[in-house]
Amino acid sequence: MADSVPVRRLYVDGPFGQLHVREAGMAEAGRPSLACFHMSPMTGRTFERFMGVLSAISGRHVLAFDTPGFGMSDAPPVAPGIADYADALIAGIEACAGSGAVDLMGYHTGSMISCQLAAERAGQIRRVVLISAPVFSAEDLAAMRAEYRHRTPEADGSHILHRWQRFHHHFAAGGLPLDEINAAFPDGLLGRNIEHWGHDAAFGFVPGMRLGEVTQPVLLLNPEDDLRDHTAPAPALLQNGHMVTLDGWGHGFLDLHARESAALVESFLGASADPFGALALPECARPPVLSA
Repeated sequence: MADSVPVRRLYVDGPFGQLHVREAGMAEAGRPSLACFHMSPMTGRTFERFMGVLSAISGRHVLAFDTPGFGMSDAPPVAPGIADYADALIAGIEACAGSGAVDLMGYHTGSMISCQLAAERAGQIRRVVLISAPVFSAEDLAAMRAEYRHRTPEADGSHILHRWQRFHHHFAAGGLPLDEINAAFPDGLLGRNIEHWGHDAAFGFVPGMRLGEVTQPVLLLNPEDDLRDHTAPAPALLQNGHMVTLDGWGHGFLDLHARESAALVESFLGASADPFGALALPECARPPVLSA
């Protein structure tokens, strides 16, 4: 068996124009595809190494979208909300994999998009994997809005330096080597002058990010990143979920620990009965925390 399968790139039509998609494996009738949504302001490249490995070990069809306005996907005409992103991405999923059952995997802002879709389309979304599920207080939101506000471009490039320093801080903390941090950094610039739209949508989303309305099984991964503490209250809101705390894994873990991550996700998605019964927990994981 190959360690990884090739990841292809394609475009499909969505409500705001074209959506850029990465794809591994082939869609199969009767077997849910996995659709992955990145954090802001990144791209589907976040999942590229992971999805190639996941498809290799499981034969699963995996998609990773550039959210509208990010990466190489066309932007909405005005600033969207999480529901607008969700509507665009379900159109992309259906263009790639049909309108049958599908699994979702979201990362930060992508987690909010996943919860929006799971709450609105309970009959179509089968299982959900969330990388962080922040439950923000009013004080948290005020601080986040100040930190991630749009910064006017400066001729000396100081706005880019600010973003690099923040990006390096978070990804180096997760153990990603400098050359890989440098390779990933340009993805965050592809939001161009609307790079703040994703954060604005996230900070304006429903408090609790609709976690209590999600009835599907949810595997919540809580790595050691900037949303760890904000994610700690989430299990109490879930109807049917487990939180796995990943000590020492930060931003970049889908690259650094692609095989272990893929095994964990597949143990959840591939289980025929109890999706939490035989999770392939990596060595760094604490015992799962059950939802209330």
